[in-house]
Amino acid sequence: MSTAAAATDLKRTLDSYAARRGEIRLVEVPSMRYLAADGQGDPNTSPDYTAALEALYPLAYTLKFASKRELGRDYVVPPLEGLWWADDPAAFTTRRDTNAWSWTLLLLVPDWLGTEHVDAARADVARKKPEVAVDRVRLEELDEGLCAQTLHVGSFDDEGPVLADLHDRFVPEHGLVMTGRHHEIYLSDPRRTAPEKLRTILRQPVRRQGDESGA
Repeated sequence: MSTAAAATDLKRTLDSYAARRGEIRLVEVPSMRYLAADGQGDPNTSPDYTAALEALYPLAYTLKFASKRELGRDYVVPPLEGLWWADDPAAFTTRRDTNAWSWTLLLLVPDWLGTEHVDAARADVARKKPEVAVDRVRLEELDEGLCAQTLHVGSFDDEGPVLADLHDRFVPEHGLVMTGRHHEIYLSDPRRTAPEKLRTILRQPVRRQGDESGA
């Protein structure tokens, strides 16, 4: 009697998902493709943030089920990720001015799935759930390269000191320059996890001073 293969869990197999609390490390992040949706404003109160999630997840799960059904490759839908930025970086560290934030929400797409699979899944969701704004979700390739990252355990509102340590101490001490957008990976579900136990990878793309190829 054959046994079905276990679902691949990318957050357990990719080094880019490894981080420890209290330790900032450099990691080379390969180019990867994501389902992506943009927005602006406080994620706790913005209807746009909720609408982005409501578009991302139906597409992600439709893609997962199609992979299992058509390719025989099942996988765990990867954790939600987000790129965050603001005109003033202090909006993240000292002020935490959430209304000034812009963001791109991301869900990783396994490398064995192509554009044609995403397009088919998009059409399937649009047919079955026409109320879902699936057209706002695009397939985006993100090539971050060298990154500094750490694990934050606790409330999102308590990230400021960790980010300040990463930006203001670690980066200059190691002869680095910040390049891409602040990146967060949410390993916990905030609906089921106490704020003080939330686990979030905080990532900052960087380049070595003098290495213009990383800019």
